[in-house]
Amino acid sequence: MSNEHILVTPTEVRTLSARWYQLVIGIICMMAISSPQYVWTLFTGPLTEKLGVSLAQVQVTFSLLIILQTFFSPVQGYLVDRFGIRTLVGLGCTLSGISWVLSSQVSSLGMLYLTYGVIGGLGTGIVYVGIVGLMVRWFPDRRGLAAGAVAAGYGMGAMITTFPITNSLKSAGMESTLLTFGLALGVVGLLASRFLRQPPASASLKDTETVVAQTVADISPKVMLKTPVFWLMFLMFTMMSTSGLMVTSQMASFAKDFGMTTVMVMGMAALPLAMTIDRVCNGLTRPLFGWISDRYGRENTMALAFFFEGIAMTLWLWTSDNPVLFVLLSGVVFLGWGEIFSLFPSTLTDTFGTRHATTNYGFLYMAQGIGAIFGGPVAALLHQYTDSWYPVFSVAITFDIITALLAFFVLKRMRATWVARHKA
Repeated sequence: MSNEHILVTPTEVRTLSARWYQLVIGIICMMAISSPQYVWTLFTGPLTEKLGVSLAQVQVTFSLLIILQTFFSPVQGYLVDRFGIRTLVGLGCTLSGISWVLSSQVSSLGMLYLTYGVIGGLGTGIVYVGIVGLMVRWFPDRRGLAAGAVAAGYGMGAMITTFPITNSLKSAGMESTLLTFGLALGVVGLLASRFLRQPPASASLKDTETVVAQTVADISPKVMLKTPVFWLMFLMFTMMSTSGLMVTSQMASFAKDFGMTTVMVMGMAALPLAMTIDRVCNGLTRPLFGWISDRYGRENTMALAFFFEGIAMTLWLWTSDNPVLFVLLSGVVFLGWGEIFSLFPSTLTDTFGTRHATTNYGFLYMAQGIGAIFGGPVAALLHQYTDSWYPVFSVAITFDIITALLAFFVLKRMRATWVARHKA
């Protein structure tokens, strides 16, 4: 891909400042819709007690949230492109907040599924694909960093609300907590969305005194879905999502089997400490590896990160009886996994252009939904059938290594050929 260097005008300097402002607004919107997913576990106990149902029945709500968030993302992405970023992100934040407000009044499982699961999933999905699609447009020279930053914001919001929600549940009860935080998060997201806007053409500026001329033609979703390079990325995203979720979603279960729920590390319980470190690493890795990929290439970074996760998982399994290493390596595993949410959207936009970036990413993001199915229920069934965590880890590690090899030896060459043939 060739670069064209020209002088920066005062207007373009203002554009440079505006895009960092847009990044901050995008992060705020993502933080506003992160709690429905990441603090769900805090509501499962009160909900089972209030509705008089089993935990398994309540957990269907969370499955609906993820399914609606991921499998409808192409439609959500199309709506963002069709009706505008402010309108749709504002609607998504409002739906996310309303889902909690309505959930505070539910008296049946069906209503819980509809409010928290369906409405919440649709709302959060609109915001997620909309913000990621917007940021890769604003930062053509730093797509990895920008996509990683807003993806990290999706986890950071839960870090801020977890303790206040926990305290509110104890002091005010579930209904009041859902109502209060639903209103607050919905309003914050809606207000922040009012400041979002699409970038002008000069947003291709770097933070230096140069402009990178965009040389990749804009490819529509209809055409993209017919290309082998897209389906290779979809397969890789699915494998990496499955790999990470096979282990991370089962962490509490295998920690118990490994004897890590009753030990202390540095004066703290090992499992909660590990989960705290995991959240930090899961947020840090997204902009970190995105930044690395901006400088050293998408496929090179993918190969490094995916192989890194496979090695970390292997060491984690081998040292599962050591509390200190269990805690530390859990963070390393998350460091090697969460970057998929910055590497894949930036790679996709590099390949198929910016005009349809939101809708295109909506189709790719469906891979996360498939990974959630295989990484959660299927991994649990595999453990149940074999009565061992070794097969689960073995499948996850194998997926990591295969995907790393595909990135370096197949995707890199395939994308280079595609870009050479589709220059604007």
